[in-house]
Amino acid sequence: MAEVHIIGQILGASGFPQHSLFCKWGINAGGAWRLLSGLKEGQTQVDNPQNEEMAYWSHPVDVHFATKGLQGWPKLHLQVWHQDSYGRCELYGYGFCHIPSSPGFHELKCVTWRPVGTWQDQLAQLFVGGGPQLKTSDLIYIGADRYRLQTTSMGCVHLQFAVILRHFDRYGVEC
Repeated sequence: MAEVHIIGQILGASGFPQHSLFCKWGINAGGAWRLLSGLKEGQTQVDNPQNEEMAYWSHPVDVHFATKGLQGWPKLHLQVWHQDSYGRCELYGYGFCHIPSSPGFHELKCVTWRPVGTWQDQLAQLFVGGGPQLKTSDLIYIGADRYRLQTTSMGCVHLQFAVILRHFDRYGVEC
């Protein structure tokens, strides 16, 4: 089978309204893809930069897939969370990006968004915190119902990946 090896890191995030951020992440691939090694999901530590715009995580990602075809190429989906001084966690943004299909080193910026509720939801969020969240995380990377959401733009997550392709020509899989 053809193989894809993804090695890199979730470097950090910038452009969010508060510091003290962490990220939950996952990789989704189609039915023709099989995970050979590595973790398909994880979570970074909380970083609270005092004088900098960017929160740094440098969280490693090392995933090895085997595939029979290109359909369902892996996508990285992200959730950026803010932790306040009381330890409460609030969703700050969702985002996803396709893993590059060309071999080599890639630096990516994944823009994030979050749902906007009614004006009552926004008022409650201002005083109590929290806010609207997706019921299922599949909506992050499956666009079927996502177009109906009202969202607001949030910050960016910075990524660095090296993609290694193996045996694509031997098994007739063309990029």
